[in-house]
Amino acid sequence: MNLRDALAQPSPWRHNNKVDIDFPMLVACMLLMGIGLVMIASASSAVAYTNTGNTFHYFIRHMIYVAIALVAGGVTLFIPMSVWQRHSGWLLVAAFFILTVVLIPGVGREVNGSRRWLGVGVLNIQPSELAKLFMVVFVAGFLVRRKAEVQQRLRGLLKPLGLALLMAFLLIKEPDYGAVVVLLGSVIIMLFLGGVSLVLSAPLLIILGLVFFFFIGFEQYHLERMISFTDPWVDQYGSGYQLSQALIAFGRGEWLGLGLGNSIQKQFFLPEAHTDFVFSVLAEELGMIGALTTLALFMFVSVRALYIGVWAEQAKQYYSAYLAYGLALLWIAQVLINLGVNVGLLPTKGLTLPFISYGGSSLVVCCISLAMLLRIEWERRTQLLAEDSMSKAQITAMAKGVRGAR
Repeated sequence: MNLRDALAQPSPWRHNNKVDIDFPMLVACMLLMGIGLVMIASASSAVAYTNTGNTFHYFIRHMIYVAIALVAGGVTLFIPMSVWQRHSGWLLVAAFFILTVVLIPGVGREVNGSRRWLGVGVLNIQPSELAKLFMVVFVAGFLVRRKAEVQQRLRGLLKPLGLALLMAFLLIKEPDYGAVVVLLGSVIIMLFLGGVSLVLSAPLLIILGLVFFFFIGFEQYHLERMISFTDPWVDQYGSGYQLSQALIAFGRGEWLGLGLGNSIQKQFFLPEAHTDFVFSVLAEELGMIGALTTLALFMFVSVRALYIGVWAEQAKQYYSAYLAYGLALLWIAQVLINLGVNVGLLPTKGLTLPFISYGGSSLVVCCISLAMLLRIEWERRTQLLAEDSMSKAQITAMAKGVRGAR
């Protein structure tokens, strides 16, 4: 089925001449996106005025990203899950291609020592965001195609895990360690949900853990970065600078916050205030109440995404179920790592907060993921309605047959 055929099919946008969509999930994600717009307008104002002379420079760019993301999500709603499953292999090939291209000097754009972006005109595309999504799409299909192999043979575990490790290697070369953790964590949990035996996987997981700790200790700056977050005040103006400034922002916010737009830390005290550390500015301006409300929204959409997977599995739509689990895990991992970094529970990593942080690639992928989840929920519900209608028709036909026999 090509894209034109897919767009001609029924979808959540037009089913029985009405919009038939999971509104609780959609509304919660739109609220998060709205919070992101407000906080980016506030958190980026000082740096935008200094860099460009326009206080709303980054806010305007982010609004453009929002428009692109909404269009991408809207188109995704028309695409059946069977199309994603059929082309999952090619999407994985595309993921490896863009992750390789971004490493080529002169092609990939280097910012702050990391080569993570591909330039398309005035826009920057971050291949790691698409790569994580495409890997989840592929693993979901693999778990369906090779279910017996995954559950009973070691090679069923090694194949997808080997591909994930190869992708992680490319991400390390950028480097993008946060994406590595999100990718490997999501894939490993998906494999467990697919029925991988603990007896087969335990030795491999132990080896991976040892390799991880060896990698940390191999370079001195890796070790220092891992340790500095435990007490950022020891080197407040060095390795612990970002975290100490983030914690000051949380302290200033108290319960009700300083008020929208009144953050002090965004005035060049806190680096990356509108990207990786936007949650710290949110806590400073909106207080603990605003931070907990945002966290509650993230908890709702994450749990809802997992439930969509459970509902799809109950309807025997196994590909959709595994894909929903994977998308939920990507969100959960990014939220936990970003918030953990902001409050000092995890080492500093450059990882965006879904739907809220400044960045076009992250926002587009989040909206595509949301559209996939909405499509999964709709397909599961329409299948159940069709099965229920068939059952009623069969009962009616049987009743007519009984009356006719009489």
